[in-house]
Amino acid sequence: MQRHYHKIYSPALGKDMEMLVFGHYGKPMIAFPSGGGRYFDFESNGMVESVAHLMEEGKLKLYCIDGIDHESWLKNDIDPHWRAVRHNAYQDYVVKDIVPFIYQDCQGNRPIGLAGCSLGAYHVANFALKFPELFPYGIAMSGRYDLEALGIRSDSQEVYFNNPVAYVANLQGDTLEHLKRSAYLILVCGQGAYEDKCLAETHRLADLLSIKGIRHERDIWGHDVEHHWYWWAKQFPHHLSKIV
Repeated sequence: MQRHYHKIYSPALGKDMEMLVFGHYGKPMIAFPSGGGRYFDFESNGMVESVAHLMEEGKLKLYCIDGIDHESWLKNDIDPHWRAVRHNAYQDYVVKDIVPFIYQDCQGNRPIGLAGCSLGAYHVANFALKFPELFPYGIAMSGRYDLEALGIRSDSQEVYFNNPVAYVANLQGDTLEHLKRSAYLILVCGQGAYEDKCLAETHRLADLLSIKGIRHERDIWGHDVEHHWYWWAKQFPHHLSKIV
C-alpha cells in the first residue's frame, strides 16, 4: 500500500497544513481527525489498516488531512462568532486547497467521500450538507451535530450556518432539492460508554434528514459499542466496503 506525506500552504489559514495519502488508485475519500486531532490520527489508531485491503485492491484512495479544532470550535477562550470565522477559514482550506489537490492527484474531478469520528463526524456531516456537489457521501461515526449542545451558543450567522441540526431544520426550496438529489450520509453510533450525547444527536440529525427527505442511513450499534477507535475501526470498513 502506497503512503505519501504532503505539506500544503493554506492562504486562508495562513500556515502549512500536513496530510498523509494512502493508496495508488480508487475512489478518493477525505478523513478528518477526531476532535483536536492531527492528520496521523487514522493511521495511528488502526483506521487505515482496517481498510488497507480496499486500497490494495485499487478501490480507495484515502486523504488524511489535518484539523484545527483547537483554533476554532474547541477554543473556549474566544467568542463563538470568531470560532466560526476560524472554522470558515478551515472550510476554505478544504474546498480551495484539498479538493484541487485531490482532483490533480486523481487526474480528474471525481466525487470525494468523507469520513470522520467524534468531532470529525461533525465535519463530515457539515461539509457533506453544505457542499454535496463536491462531497456526495460521508461516513460519520459517533458524531456531535449540535454546536449549542457543545456550549457554543451565538446569534452569529457564521455559527448558525455551521450547525447542522439548526440549518437542516430550516432547509427548503432549491437548496433542499439539491441536497435531496446529491447528498447521502451514513450516521453510525454505538450505545455503550461515552456514546450517550453522540447517540442523542445522531438520532436528532437522522430524524431531521428523514423529515426533509435527504438520503441517509442510521446505523445504531449495540450497548457494548463504546466511543472508541476500536469500534470505529470496525464500523469504517463495514460501511466503506458497500460504497467502493
